[in-house]
Amino acid sequence: MIRRRLSAAGAILSCIILLTACSGQPTGNSVTASNDAAATAAANGNNDAAQTDNSILTQDTGIAKTDPATESLFQTDETGGLKATLVVEKSEYSEGETVNYTITVENNKKHCYTAKTELNYTNSPIFKEAYEGSLPTQLPKLAYGESTVLSGAVVGDKTNLQQTALAAPKNESGDFETVTLRPYVKFIYGGEEVMIRASVELHVYQERVMIPKDHKKIIKSFTCHDPSIFKDSDGTYYSLGTHITGGTSKDLINWTSIDNEVRAAFSQETIRQIREWNKDEKSGSWFGYLWAPDIIYNPVLEKYCYYLSANGDDWKSNIVMLTADSPTGPFTYAGSVVYGGFTQEDMAETDLPAVLGTDELPVRYITNGIKNKKWGDKWPNCIDPCVFYDAEGNLWMSYGSWSGGIFLLALDEHTGLRDYSVSYETNDHSDAYFGRKIAGGWYVSGEGSYIQKIGDWYWLFMSYGNLEARGGYNIRVFRSATPDGDYVDELGNSALYDKYIFNYNQSVGVRLFGAYKWRTFAQGQVAQGHNSAFVDDDGRAFIVYHSRTTDGSEGHTVKIHQLFLNKEGWLVAAPYYFADEKLEDSVSMTDYAGEYEVILHKLDIDYKNLETAKPSFITLCEDGRITGDHEGSWELESGSPYIMLKLGSETYSGVVLKQCVENSDLETDVFTALGKNTQITVWGSKTLDLE
Repeated sequence: MIRRRLSAAGAILSCIILLTACSGQPTGNSVTASNDAAATAAANGNNDAAQTDNSILTQDTGIAKTDPATESLFQTDETGGLKATLVVEKSEYSEGETVNYTITVENNKKHCYTAKTELNYTNSPIFKEAYEGSLPTQLPKLAYGESTVLSGAVVGDKTNLQQTALAAPKNESGDFETVTLRPYVKFIYGGEEVMIRASVELHVYQERVMIPKDHKKIIKSFTCHDPSIFKDSDGTYYSLGTHITGGTSKDLINWTSIDNEVRAAFSQETIRQIREWNKDEKSGSWFGYLWAPDIIYNPVLEKYCYYLSANGDDWKSNIVMLTADSPTGPFTYAGSVVYGGFTQEDMAETDLPAVLGTDELPVRYITNGIKNKKWGDKWPNCIDPCVFYDAEGNLWMSYGSWSGGIFLLALDEHTGLRDYSVSYETNDHSDAYFGRKIAGGWYVSGEGSYIQKIGDWYWLFMSYGNLEARGGYNIRVFRSATPDGDYVDELGNSALYDKYIFNYNQSVGVRLFGAYKWRTFAQGQVAQGHNSAFVDDDGRAFIVYHSRTTDGSEGHTVKIHQLFLNKEGWLVAAPYYFADEKLEDSVSMTDYAGEYEVILHKLDIDYKNLETAKPSFITLCEDGRITGDHEGSWELESGSPYIMLKLGSETYSGVVLKQCVENSDLETDVFTALGKNTQITVWGSKTLDLE
């Protein structure tokens, strides 16, 4: 039977090291629970049995607490619910006397296990093994609820005076959290203060949640880099991308590749015309230098207009417009919207003289030019077009990338090309030829701009970082009341940069999500980026992007998540890919109370080592409290799907809904919310109880 449980998965692995006093030969490793009085006192937080003034010595000196029932000493190291307690028999030993100890490791962290590993010792130099094998190091794998006990013995030898050799931890592969605990006890040995200390390095893995075979849902995905989205009048969705790739769908869920069909729609004459400006002989194929198309239907031309990046070396790039009677062609070359990488010698091949009214190359394109390799210090690479109509029916195109930034041009819907009646100032945020700069600049990362009106705002989507799996690619969002800016994030930060800064993990631009891994995923999702977005006929909004995984390859697939506006009017993304879910107008705290896996999309992430955000666990209590790994409060607004969560000092505003867990037909409660002070996203998914 499969149940969705409204329970609290306080899922933080508690590895508790409980040490019991013992004597004689070591017992070795065993999986058991200790009933020793000292271990019990340690496990209970050292309460009644240890709560006497004369038995608790200061922690600053490193001297452990004393269990009056047994005279044994114990000391606990605790980090985020992981405990290590070390126990010896007494507080004072004669010289040459054997010191016996025990180590108990207990896993009390739900949904997690610790791998088999080794522990080290950093004892006082006089100590050595009391007999061969009396410094045990092996810890077995521990599932939730299991424990293990190590017993050992050391003896003092002042002629030794060498610190106990450290055992090298075994290399462990996989996606785990490393927790190191160092319990130690200081005591008197032969009239001198000495120490026994264990260094326990635990590799903590979250248990996978395996979807039952009869509840798995196989969707037909497709591969497309830099996917744009377009819906035709017959209800068919098209996604087209770099290197002339694409797919079609009737439901935004299952897709069919149309790569061959779209490539066949380019005649040799069309290919020749595209390459007139920027021949890229290094591309390896005729479509290898053609990037990031965007398609719209132009009702004035009664044509499908296909805008395409033709990217060459040395910033010699242009955005061409093709027309067709079908979203998949055949395509006819109609002209170029904007050119980059020109010099005095070839500017006549562009529309620069027509725009500026001069046959002389302005000095600004020489000072920051091709010949001195400074073009990118100021001017854009003319790639990655996004073409859209605003609410008043005006046609626009954003474009550009790293280097000079993202620019915006007004288009003429009667030609689909540049509107030559519109002029632009030349200043730090504008250029008479390239148009109005709306984001980026100075080689600050940011590419793949996409502008979509959702609600009352125009939203500028961009991708920061490098596109590779280990490149830190992530999507940022800004908004503006008008299509030409100014675009700002929730904290009021501008999308523009006036000096270089390394911004991959910076808190500028709302990051809808970062690298993450739910417990139902075999691989983590990383390097999500170069997205498009749209609002469907029923008002639901979506983000479409390509994503890589932590499998070590550069393979990528298209993913689609629904977008929502929180109460403050900021975008949040659904935790799982789209499966035809809808918001409910009226929800109750009783319905949504329970145990949740929570992914906090922290900004500071080690993308170079494929780090992903993984679930922690909280309980949303019916009385409005939040308990578990994060504590706070929550509430739902009556008559709406709005949720407000306070976790620690941050307040998150978002929505609740029911979604199918990715790759399954199992529905669960989820929330997505945005931090008001940090603009960090938090996702929640109610834990599944699969029985």
